Amino acid sequence: MLVHPQIDPVAISIGPVSIHWYGLMYLIGFVLFIVLGRYRIKHSQNSVFTQEMLDDALFYGMLGVIIGGRLGHVLFYQPGYYLEHPLGIFAVWEGGMSFHGGLLGVFMAMVLVARKYHLAWLQVMDFIAPLVPLGLGAGRVGNFINAELWGRTTDVPWGMVFPYIDELPRHPSQLYQFALEGIALFILLWIYSSKPRPIGAVSGMFMLGYGVFRSFSEFFREPEDGFMGISTLGITMGQWLSIPMILVGIALLVWANNQKADLKKQKTKTKKNQK
Repeated sequence: MLVHPQIDPVAISIGPVSIHWYGLMYLIGFVLFIVLGRYRIKHSQNSVFTQEMLDDALFYGMLGVIIGGRLGHVLFYQPGYYLEHPLGIFAVWEGGMSFHGGLLGVFMAMVLVARKYHLAWLQVMDFIAPLVPLGLGAGRVGNFINAELWGRTTDVPWGMVFPYIDELPRHPSQLYQFALEGIALFILLWIYSSKPRPIGAVSGMFMLGYGVFRSFSEFFREPEDGFMGISTLGITMGQWLSIPMILVGIALLVWANNQKADLKKQKTKTKKNQK
């Protein structure tokens, strides 16, 4: 049995100013976004992205992640609490961000990027999708440091006691999510996007991959309250929110590959007519 190290959530304090580990994890995620994005721009032969576009995607994406993630947490998971403590909505440094809310925020933010540079929205999403998972993984490390979003009780040898919660061994579900949503999803998308794909395919793989990984990890994570209560039909809030992602991901992959097949047929037909 392991015991959570009870790391101080404040990484650095300088007078009245405190820098929290949770905030640093988000900063690491944004830095990784830029580093990986520059690599893709430099090494991709078919990328329409430029450095200026990447910088704008980061700026608008940061706003989408923070605003959407926070509002998603407030609305999906703890609407009652924040109705009684409205000022707590702004205490982002204390943790409490919803991925699904942040994803919706990023969707809206990338609409602005696509319009500014006259690109298709899915072109933008296909480019940024592989840049996102490592940032998600960093966020899960922040959850672990904060000892939040802990797992269900277990008797596995690596079960961890979170003293702030109780004395029961629990799954370190934050680390499971770090491994799946962060590392595994990054590897999957990076390899998949390394070859030319029809528009929408990389976005579809992201939606499908995250939805499956998140749904699986929810079996080990202590369910949270939400509009639908702790669970409905044995399905947690996180799984309910991931089901549409899985369906949309499958639909995007089918649509993208059908578009590719139709385009190939059209080219073949054109060549025959030219003979």
